[in-house]
Amino acid sequence: MNKLPIQAWRSTVASGPNLRRSVSKIGGAASNSFLPHEKRRESSTGVATCPHLADQEETQPSASRVHSTAEWQNALPYSQIPGPKPIPILGNTWRLMPIIGQYTISDVANISSLLHERYGRIVRFGGLIGRPDLLFIYDADEIEKCYRSEGPTPFRPSMPSLVKYKSVVRKDFFGELGGVVGVHGEPWRQFRSRVQKPVLQLSTIRRYLQPLEVITEDFLVRCEQLLDENQELPEDFDNEIHKWSLECIGRVALDTRLGCLESNLKPDSEPQQIIDAAKYALRNVATLELKAPYWRYFPTPLWTRYVKNMNFFVGVCMKYIQSATERLKIQDPSLRAGEPSLVEKVILSEKDEKIATIMALDLILVGIDTISMAVCSMLYQLATRPEEQQKVHEELKRLLPDANTPLTIPLLDQMHHLKAFIKEVFRMYSTVIGNGRTLMEDSVICGYQVPKGVQAVFPTIVTGNMEEYVTDAATFRPERWLKPQHGGVPGKLHPFASLPYGYGARMCLGRRFADLEMQILLAKLLRNYKLEYNHKPLDYAVTFMYAPDGPLRFKMTRV
Repeated sequence: MNKLPIQAWRSTVASGPNLRRSVSKIGGAASNSFLPHEKRRESSTGVATCPHLADQEETQPSASRVHSTAEWQNALPYSQIPGPKPIPILGNTWRLMPIIGQYTISDVANISSLLHERYGRIVRFGGLIGRPDLLFIYDADEIEKCYRSEGPTPFRPSMPSLVKYKSVVRKDFFGELGGVVGVHGEPWRQFRSRVQKPVLQLSTIRRYLQPLEVITEDFLVRCEQLLDENQELPEDFDNEIHKWSLECIGRVALDTRLGCLESNLKPDSEPQQIIDAAKYALRNVATLELKAPYWRYFPTPLWTRYVKNMNFFVGVCMKYIQSATERLKIQDPSLRAGEPSLVEKVILSEKDEKIATIMALDLILVGIDTISMAVCSMLYQLATRPEEQQKVHEELKRLLPDANTPLTIPLLDQMHHLKAFIKEVFRMYSTVIGNGRTLMEDSVICGYQVPKGVQAVFPTIVTGNMEEYVTDAATFRPERWLKPQHGGVPGKLHPFASLPYGYGARMCLGRRFADLEMQILLAKLLRNYKLEYNHKPLDYAVTFMYAPDGPLRFKMTRV
């Protein structure tokens, strides 16, 4: 799943006190008080733009063709775009600094809403020390225009820590094969083109239905074992969801069962080490992006641990990809039956273990947190919306009168309300709070002249909840996603207001696997169990993703 420029946003901020929820206060300024993440470039308009576009200056004319159009000439200058005003020296960074700042990273979703309320459909968040300007766009039509006008190699902001790891620390391993995460331009396009077909083929997706169903059944057995005397799951149930997600991704990306769902794992066992490494990534990688990036200049303890953690993941990927290669070598091609696995397809087509290894690493890095946190959100919404849960349950009872009926693709295709529920959760509580692009050309956006190099942010968490684009947006209504023959209701639903997987060439590569995993889990769970949540309501907050902030102590009973 696409990871917003929450990474772009995170790279501009440091932790601070709780948000003072005052729209008037955001009218001041916000900048960055820590060491620059990278040298900023100033465009010809004096705008802080992305330094990674510097290499393209030689091949692109300085005056874009757009300058000669009437639209550009009639547009207002970039400097007039409304937004928080920077102060001398600290710019706009002070707002997110410890002690004196206004906001914390967990309030990013609220801040995005406040910016829209205070300034309107386009907001310039500049004066960010060491970072390009952030341009928040709350107009779904303009977002659509930005997406549809991008070229074959869109530039999406990425985590600087991962970029450094791939391009500097382990350049010996990655070389020119950076993968699809943290890579841009032609190297990104070439790598994606080599793995995209097998990853997105429907035949590949169908092959994993039964293996992922087995993993999910094992997970539900473990859930039953974890129930206390009140039939409630433990406070750290989110960790169990992470294990399920990791086991699913391992089966897809590494062609193996990792063993993460086993009970009583020894601390030095490989499954436990994998769980610990994934948990570390989920809990601590954001710190590298949030706080002063001293790791850019010398190896801090956190950076050293991060590198060790990443090396461990690379080693695990190499081990299982090599195992798959050995199996193929000793296997008689004439005896191969059925659809090859994803790993086998990539190895057979590319004849290069490294490509399969890097693909697996990227799928693991971007998949664990996004899928697991999305599931946390969906389960919380199901448990707190019993009427909606009952609708899904009734649909599943009709399609699966025998609870032990194996799932099939045709059966999943008929689970209209279940899939509508998933889409509605993404609309109202988007796990990834937005998408983004670094503009590759000068553009006119919302009537303003915007220079290339600016980082455009498309805040899905806001646009998906705007009345301009969604009828009765504040109401949770899965039926809005259904066709009339399946019980759908009429109303506005702008196709670019809610895009959990992004759009275009850089749309989430693993989206079909993510959908499959979530649909299997919800189908198996809600056909056989009822979920309840009988505790204090949870707020949503951004840790690494946007999800319920607190213990998920669900009551789980068989039906």
